[in-house]
Amino acid sequence: MSNTECLCEGKMTAEIRIRVATLADAAALLKIYAPYVEKTAITFDYEVPTVKEFTDKIQRLLKKYPVLVAENADGIVGYAYADSFKNKAAYDWAVETTIYVDENCKKMGIGKRLYEELEQQLRALNIVNLNACIAYPVEEDEYLAKDSVRFHEKLGYRMVGEFRQCGYKFHRWYNMVWMEKHIGEHLANQPKVRWFEELQEGLSQ
Repeated sequence: MSNTECLCEGKMTAEIRIRVATLADAAALLKIYAPYVEKTAITFDYEVPTVKEFTDKIQRLLKKYPVLVAENADGIVGYAYADSFKNKAAYDWAVETTIYVDENCKKMGIGKRLYEELEQQLRALNIVNLNACIAYPVEEDEYLAKDSVRFHEKLGYRMVGEFRQCGYKFHRWYNMVWMEKHIGEHLANQPKVRWFEELQEGLSQ
C-alpha cells in the first residue's frame, strides 16, 4: 500500500481540516494533481507542472483569491482555489473555481467541505459569480466521466454552455462545459471587490 493510499484509509470527513495554502504546500498539491494529468482527461494539461511553476501559481493566486487545502493527520488530501474569470474590470465580481481531491480520497465529502469553505471566503471578498470550466465526454470512457458535472450540480451549479470537441487528449476529442453558481446579489451599486491578500492583512492586524 502506498503512502498516498494511507492518507485516507479509515479516516472520517470530520477529521479533515481546511486551511489556507502556503508556498510550502506546492509539492503536496502537485502530487495530487499529477495523476489527473497523466491518467485522465479531467485536465487538458499534457505535462505535469514543475514544483516551481506550482509555487509561482500559488503565490500569484493568493494575492487576489483563496487557495485552500484539506488535510488530515497524515497530510494534504485535496485543494481548491479561485482565479480570475476574465482580466477586465467589469468581471471582478466573477471567478473561476477549481478543485482536486486525492484520487484515493474521493466520495468522502472532502470536495464538498473545500467548496463550502471556498464559497464562504469568496463571499467575504464580495464575489457573486462562481464559474467552473469542466472537461466533458461525449461518451464516458476510462479517461473521463461526468462525475465533475454531477458534483457541481449537487452544490448548486447549473449548466450554461458547452463547447464541442475542443480538447484533444489520449487520441480522443472531448467537450468542455461551463457551469455557474451565484452566491450574492447583483446590485446597481455593487460593493467593491476586496482582494484576498488585503483581507488577510486586515485580519492579522
